[in-house]
Amino acid sequence: MRIANRVLLAVLGLALMAAGATALLAGRRSPHAVLLSRADRVRWRSTDWWWPGLIAALSVLALLALWWALAQLRRRRLNDILVPLDDGTGASLRGRALEAALRADAESLSGVAGAHIHLHGRRAAPRARVGLTLDPGADPLATLRALEAETLTQARTSAGLPHLPTEVRLRGERHGAERAR
Repeated sequence: MRIANRVLLAVLGLALMAAGATALLAGRRSPHAVLLSRADRVRWRSTDWWWPGLIAALSVLALLALWWALAQLRRRRLNDILVPLDDGTGASLRGRALEAALRADAESLSGVAGAHIHLHGRRAAPRARVGLTLDPGADPLATLRALEAETLTQARTSAGLPHLPTEVRLRGERHGAERAR
């Protein structure tokens, strides 16, 4: 969504800059100049496709603007997770609390310099996105195995979830180059 926002804002900004530059250039020619002359304004009125085409283009533009505005209001994180209980009912667990517990457990693993956890999906079927920053000498495979065996398994059992699909992204911590003397 961030990419779509940036592209939309860039296109809108370029269009506004072009319109402003055109208006500036029209105003420089003469102080009484207008952006569109009378001949330009009435040229397309006699063609059959002009009004339907204009209405269709404006409708598509309005629908895209509405879609973009609704996408901004959509929640990206889970507020709470439904934890099933033995009697068939469910309890509610705050999503931020589970994220914080997962982050603390992940950061305590050897070789992990930092962690970012993001829960999304539905209340009854949450999914996790985990971003780990590894120390320069860390073994990525061992870190992934420890994350699965310790952190994610503990989170699933403590929250009573049958499974917690997880997407893990690893990156190395930046460090300066070592110099030989």
